[in-house]
Amino acid sequence: MQAHEVAFFKLIEGEKQFQIPLYQRTYSWGHREWTRLWADVLEHADIIAAGEDRTPHFIGSVVLAPGTMSAGDIQRWLVVDGQQRLTTLILASCALRDRFREIAPHEADRIHKQYLVNEYRDGLDHLRLLPTQADRKAFTACIESGATAGGSDGIGAAYRFFKQALIDYDPDGDVAALKRLETVVRGRLSVVEITAEQGDNVYRIFESLNNTGVKLSQTDLLRNYVFMLLPTIGERVYTKIWLPMQEELGAANLELLAWLDLVIRGDYRAKQSEVYRAQQRRLGEIVQRGGEAALEGEIAELYRRGRLLMRVVEPARETDGHLRAVLARLQEWGGQITFPIALHMLDLLDHGRAAAAEVTRGLTYVESFLVRRMIAGIPTNNLNRILNSAPKELETDRPIDEAVHRYLSGARRYWPSDEQLRTAIKTRPFYWSGRPNQRFFVLKCLEQSHRSTEPVDFAAAKLTIEHVMPQTATQEWMNLLSAEVTDEDGPAELHAELLHTLGNLTLTADNSKLSNSPFHRKQEIFDASALRMNREIADAPSWGKAQILERAERLAERSVSLWPAPLPGGSDLEDERRTWVQLRRLLAELPTGSWTTFGDLAAVIGSNPAGVGTYMASRPGLEHAHRVLTSEGTVSPSFRWPDDRAGTARDVLETEGVAFSGSGADPAQRLTAKELARLIGMDAPEDPDDRDALEDRFARQLSALGDDISDIVGQALRHWTGRGGNLDFGTAETNCIPWLDHPDDAHDWIWPVVFYPRSAKIEVVFQHLAKRPPFDGDALREEFRRRLNRIDGVEIPENRLTKRPNIPIAVLSGGGLEPFLEALDWFMDQVGTAVPRVEPAADAGTADADLAAEFHGAMLLLYARTKTEAEYNASAFLSMVTEHGGVGAAKILLASPTITDGFTALHERGRLDLTVEAHALDPRFMPLFTEDEQDRARHRLTEAGYRP
Repeated sequence: MQAHEVAFFKLIEGEKQFQIPLYQRTYSWGHREWTRLWADVLEHADIIAAGEDRTPHFIGSVVLAPGTMSAGDIQRWLVVDGQQRLTTLILASCALRDRFREIAPHEADRIHKQYLVNEYRDGLDHLRLLPTQADRKAFTACIESGATAGGSDGIGAAYRFFKQALIDYDPDGDVAALKRLETVVRGRLSVVEITAEQGDNVYRIFESLNNTGVKLSQTDLLRNYVFMLLPTIGERVYTKIWLPMQEELGAANLELLAWLDLVIRGDYRAKQSEVYRAQQRRLGEIVQRGGEAALEGEIAELYRRGRLLMRVVEPARETDGHLRAVLARLQEWGGQITFPIALHMLDLLDHGRAAAAEVTRGLTYVESFLVRRMIAGIPTNNLNRILNSAPKELETDRPIDEAVHRYLSGARRYWPSDEQLRTAIKTRPFYWSGRPNQRFFVLKCLEQSHRSTEPVDFAAAKLTIEHVMPQTATQEWMNLLSAEVTDEDGPAELHAELLHTLGNLTLTADNSKLSNSPFHRKQEIFDASALRMNREIADAPSWGKAQILERAERLAERSVSLWPAPLPGGSDLEDERRTWVQLRRLLAELPTGSWTTFGDLAAVIGSNPAGVGTYMASRPGLEHAHRVLTSEGTVSPSFRWPDDRAGTARDVLETEGVAFSGSGADPAQRLTAKELARLIGMDAPEDPDDRDALEDRFARQLSALGDDISDIVGQALRHWTGRGGNLDFGTAETNCIPWLDHPDDAHDWIWPVVFYPRSAKIEVVFQHLAKRPPFDGDALREEFRRRLNRIDGVEIPENRLTKRPNIPIAVLSGGGLEPFLEALDWFMDQVGTAVPRVEPAADAGTADADLAAEFHGAMLLLYARTKTEAEYNASAFLSMVTEHGGVGAAKILLASPTITDGFTALHERGRLDLTVEAHALDPRFMPLFTEDEQDRARHRLTEAGYRP
């Protein structure tokens, strides 16, 4: 091999063609790579404009191998590596040509002939670069200025990017400016050209360059290897089989297929990340035995299996209604864990070795196996092994549904029996079992089992899981439980024991309305629900232990009917042993400086507080047992050190950093059941009614830093929410995250900093921002760093732009708040999803000032009236009025794209006359607001049924 550095134009000049081999992946560069390349081009264009000289900019290597060539033919080169940068530079040249065409046609013609085509050749030989077949149509359209140039594929997107970048750089069409850019592309971008000799193993070169890193997927490498083995029929196999399969399945499903193909052949230990090596060995042996024809047959078989896979991935493709329904349920359950056994059964069906009804029953057993294990809290760590082994271990001398039933019922596979399922439904914290979609799936199936004549449209309904007895129990709820306490359990322990069990959970679209309301209020809402399970709850006389257990019994019977039981003898769950293993694991995970309660531990492991206490008292050597306190934060009277040490448990806890006030430990340092669940990887979801408790804990820890700091942070957070930002509060570690909706993804969010009150730090999350546009480029993160460094006492180094540096919260005092807010405003403006800033109105004279002052007073009075007349404490509104003035606060609220919680609360109370919207339409105050603001206020009130 030979290697030397060469400018881009020197590489491509002359009559030659660069061919992208069939085994190469399609064009895959995206916005990040284009932006980086374009920034380099602009930098060197500025250097040329300034008359400076600098060495060319190195952009990477291109590995070439001699292609086939006959007498009188053009020189052909196979692009072994570097096709992404070579294709991108050609597309950039194409865009430059088209920009010149608008202002200097002769320059466009020159670029077309020198960079893009072989002028005197026809057909495919006319193209200077010949991409893979999958990219060829889109690429040719760009080169030939076709009508389809710049489509939605990767090739078209790159062409469009550079066309727009050229317009942005030179909107006026300055030929000299464009020629500077051409000079950069032509001679200031250099590559290392590595040329293989005749006889070099091109495939080995490609493999060594790419399989040692992460640039190519497993199927990219597999495709390379397959077509290395097909030297004479590769073009036909690629066109007729591989390319249609690749287009139908997509890259991700093709890799999934290659893995599943190994698994259902019996290689249950195969890893998806190592598909290439395993398939390489298998396919190599096939060619050795049967030659290229045998490998062609194997690729055709893979494509057949791929079509079956798409029925698993997209159940709507399945034509049999019953089979389609069970495939859809497994898809809703989520994950790829069922794919091996499902594909195996569809394979048998496709070969005529099973009937559709048998496959349907077999997959129903798989569903039951998964659902029952999840409800019973069985760990998932052996599920992959069990289900991946199934294709190899299923008995072949009986119908497939019987074989699946027998296999999953086997010893040590932990398929819960009917009795075990009933016990789990009554005692285990279902709310933390499995993933959120799986919990929803179970409740949805239980509701659908009522077979209502007017079933709920679950696809359209925005339902979430609701605790009937709320997580934050009011005194009214505790009084309800007091009548049912035992000698061992008080109402708090009973609440913790029952709270997350299935009997206390339902689905609703009214979670925010229900919250921690008393039961009689919840009954009214449930009674109007379209869900049968909610109307059953509404019929209950009250809601305590007896009603929750009665409902659990009913749900258990429905579950037993919905999800078939295993065959007798195999469901050896060892419930008791598993419970205490999980308890010991939780104790070991308790961090220093924290404490928890017997009730919290019991809620996570599915026991009761008295049982946990008894177990711990019988084993005094348990790790971190001194960190388990009563619900009041006191040391249990039964606690004993195993070695009779002198210090008390409280002494040790205080040494570890737990603060005590009176006899009780600091509630802010308590790990709740939800936080304990997260310590061991259980998925404990957030709920709207948890937010107040988390916010209160943040406020308590913040207040420990002093009134001045607490007030300054409060001002910063109110400023953020005043512009439409959101706040989230951490659970495992107390913090506050100010966030915005992501501009490119409505389901994603982006945040600049995190407040940590316990350590008195503000974390700047450059590491997070580096992965999210528009901050994924260094320039905006550098500007954010520079703005934060304007705060006295802050000096974030340049080398921290991909890290998470901390600054003290204290720097916000003494003048630091103003530059901090300016930095946050700048951040929000870059993201673009916040409410626009309200600029102060120009001084319009004393009359307007007097009117604004009158409106300000009206807003203060409005706060007082809302509190006394509507029994609603609008404290956030008062803070906004105090910070922004009455007019400023009103304009911020009117500019918000959504109605506020305050508007909703007043609507529910029938007091929309107390809203900002109603006051903005008061004839006295209308001159203070624009027509758009008045229209928005009028629209909101009218939509709510109020006539202003």
